[in-house]
Amino acid sequence: MSSTHPLAGSQVLPEMLVNVPLLVSAYYTGQPDPSISTQRVAFGTSGHRGCSFDLSFNEWHVLAISQAICEYRHAQGINGPLFLGIDTHALSTPASASALEVLAANGVDVMLAADDEYTPTPAISHAILCYNRGRTRGLADGIVITPSHNPPESGGFKYNPTNGGPADSDITRWIENRANELLAAGLQGVKRIGYAQALKASTTHRHDYLNSYVADLGSVIDMQAIADSGLRLGVDPLGGAGVNYWSAIAEHYQLNLDVVNKQVDPTFRFMSLDWDGRVRMDPSSAHAMRGLIALKDRYQVAFACDPDHDRHGIVTPSMGLMQPNNYLAVAIDYLYQNRPQWRSDAAVGKTVVSSGLIDRVSHKLGRRLYEVPVGFKYFAAGLFDGSLGFGGEESAGASFLRRDGSVWSTDKDGLIPALLAAEMTARSGRDPGERYQALVQELGEPVATRIDAAATPEQKKQLSKLAPEQVRSTELAGEAIQSILSHAPGNNEAIGGLKVITANGWFAARPSGTEDIYKIYAESFLGDVHLQRLVSEAQELVNAAIAPSAG
Repeated sequence: MSSTHPLAGSQVLPEMLVNVPLLVSAYYTGQPDPSISTQRVAFGTSGHRGCSFDLSFNEWHVLAISQAICEYRHAQGINGPLFLGIDTHALSTPASASALEVLAANGVDVMLAADDEYTPTPAISHAILCYNRGRTRGLADGIVITPSHNPPESGGFKYNPTNGGPADSDITRWIENRANELLAAGLQGVKRIGYAQALKASTTHRHDYLNSYVADLGSVIDMQAIADSGLRLGVDPLGGAGVNYWSAIAEHYQLNLDVVNKQVDPTFRFMSLDWDGRVRMDPSSAHAMRGLIALKDRYQVAFACDPDHDRHGIVTPSMGLMQPNNYLAVAIDYLYQNRPQWRSDAAVGKTVVSSGLIDRVSHKLGRRLYEVPVGFKYFAAGLFDGSLGFGGEESAGASFLRRDGSVWSTDKDGLIPALLAAEMTARSGRDPGERYQALVQELGEPVATRIDAAATPEQKKQLSKLAPEQVRSTELAGEAIQSILSHAPGNNEAIGGLKVITANGWFAARPSGTEDIYKIYAESFLGDVHLQRLVSEAQELVNAAIAPSAG
């Protein structure tokens, strides 16, 4: 990783807080220039994200994207309700109002949260799937307005089609292109009515996301076992969209659960600073999670989720905050041995930069590994039809099937991995940290790192198109190279870089989408010295492959 900021882990200083009135004012007053690439609509793996201060996320973007979604729905014959949810970022509420003005003008049936409740990403996915169950026409889809764990000044806008998961790139490309056409036309072609009129429209409805989601949790987690155990549980919603969900869960299932932070504040002033000295609500970061980690001995299991509650962080007395990959391996090991109704051939989903420990766990369990590029969208189809029991990303995002083997959510769900940590503790008497320690005694313990290395735009382009045969090395860190991948083995999609694997280690190199760097992810089962050697040789290998003479 890059060097840690001297203030990492300390409380946010007042002068660091975002000026919310200025931010919201900039949302309404800014006008993006579509000839400047950074001011255009750009859908990454998690929708369109940006900030109103630099004209990368404002009302113009939201109006254009919303109109493009209306036109996409019409073209695809999608005419069921659209489930709309928002998180607690300052730009999410105004963006929701802008979106509703367009959706109502286009005659779309919109399901807003009852009592204007904030809505986690998984509650939207769950609502879409519940509505569409047994239907072949009049299908529902959804929008989640969130930049996930990104800093307070960020805004984000995601579209979830009828399968409930993140939209695939063919859909987002269509929406992006059409939205940019509308921007270039000065929003000509955008249908819009006033907000008050949109709220009163016959197509605008209210939906109780909170209670529908909470009441159904027993179908995916053994809530009775948690209740019966009397486990002392703590949760920090990090000021996110699930802040009221946790109290409702505790009450509904009679859990011994404390919500240690009920604050909602768009400046997120209650956070400790992340590794780079920025406010970031990342439940997998020990710096951002300092507050909850300090309480680890008070609870038998504690957990946190980010603002849209699609990521989880697990804190145990035995290990403190668990590394996301380590917990994913433990969750997989537990689930596939404790879900007898799942299909016997239900595969394990992971990304190419997730831990090799998951590979070893899958092999131990006799389960097929489904390895894909970074992006949860690649798990949606498998979770939908039950051919995947679990899908997880190295960045602490995961979802899995209901106990009966049917679909729960096809987008990341931060709440159910958190509750699963309580279930496995209740049923086995060992917390996830203890289960991890037992697992690595059997399968070997990984050490991992991620570093950034400088690269020119041309070198980044070369890296993204590298073919395995361009790597001439046969050894890596003293071990024979077993495979070199430019495409993910699960679905044969390009990984946008290269992954090199040996018996006890691997690295993956991918260019950054935003900076003149490439990222190296590396992992070793032979300790820190081997890991450092692996990283050093990985850099040499990549640099040789993208050197001008190599082309």
